[in-house]
Amino acid sequence: MTFLPPQQIRPIAICVIRRGDSIFVFEAHDTVKNQTFYRPLGGAIEFGELGADAIAREIHEELGAVLTNLKYLGALENLFVLEGVPGHEIVLVYEANFAEVSLYQIEETTGVDIGAQFTALWKPLSAFGSGGSPLYPDGLLDLLSRG
Repeated sequence: MTFLPPQQIRPIAICVIRRGDSIFVFEAHDTVKNQTFYRPLGGAIEFGELGADAIAREIHEELGAVLTNLKYLGALENLFVLEGVPGHEIVLVYEANFAEVSLYQIEETTGVDIGAQFTALWKPLSAFGSGGSPLYPDGLLDLLSRG
């Protein structure tokens, strides 16, 4: 997943896809913090593009998948440091379903974002939070627990 240079706010859309008590996330590693973390798939909202259209495009580009039942959950403001570089995002959070039922049968898959491969997998919500793996953006776990 790519990020803008420091000093720029990046508008993004992410999509929470559920399978029972698990959500579909990508796994990444910050080498500076030596930390493995997780985030729902998604990406940049392009100029003139609605958030819902951005998430549908991003999921199709990254996985070749189509979404159904897209629903807006809320917005988060995310201040973070990745690989030692500060970032700032406005995150539109959506929930949806995969149109292709077979995607619920896999445990993990490989996606592609701007030529770079990443691992996407199902991870139980209980794996995140206090003492668990980081789920970004900050505030997402609270937003999901309210919904």
